Amino acid sequence: MPLHVGIVGCSAEGAALCYRTICTEGEALLGPHAHPEVSMHTPSLSDYVTCLNHADMVGVGEIMLTSARKLINAGADFLICPDNTIHQAFSYVETRSPLPWLHIAEVVAAVASERGFKRLGLTGTRWLVDSEVYPQKLEQKGLQCIRPSASERDEMNRIIMDELVYGIAKPDGIAFFKSVIQHFKKQGCDAVVLGCTEIPLIINDANSGLPTLDSTRLLARAALQRAVDTGGTQ
Repeated sequence: MPLHVGIVGCSAEGAALCYRTICTEGEALLGPHAHPEVSMHTPSLSDYVTCLNHADMVGVGEIMLTSARKLINAGADFLICPDNTIHQAFSYVETRSPLPWLHIAEVVAAVASERGFKRLGLTGTRWLVDSEVYPQKLEQKGLQCIRPSASERDEMNRIIMDELVYGIAKPDGIAFFKSVIQHFKKQGCDAVVLGCTEIPLIINDANSGLPTLDSTRLLARAALQRAVDTGGTQ
């Protein structure tokens, strides 16, 4: 039997896309209509935002661990978090967690390396692009991480937090992200990390000037593969 996947949610849109991906792509590995058992816990997004605004990563980590404990009680075998920003607390969480986790940036870095990319533009919230979550994991694979400008970070953050987390996709927001990606292309990037789990709602390979690394779906697929591969060995 496949392992039971536990999803530590943050924003509804990112968590929902991750959940749907695991469920809809499960049949390719397990047969028609089949997917691993999945449980998800999502606290109020405002709790995370309050901690982030105060740079309180311990607080972020404690919220994540609260979800983890509830998912253990639901029977989860391992955990994922479809939110890049709160991975800033991952080192705090990992050492205290009763279950193993997949790290979203490690998953993206591994796929980027496998696909032969070398220089990646990073999109996401201001909290994420100011952090070392992606630069650190990409550097471990010998990859470069190019961050957006300060003004680009501010506008991306506004679009994400005021629109995308509510499932709102506006033409101006799409156009802005496309312009950021074009800027990355001019800086020699050969791919772009969609480093916010809501960005795939508006940007994909069809409208991006660079190949995209969809962190949401890549994490979901890594979780699906782990659930099937590890579950089959037990």
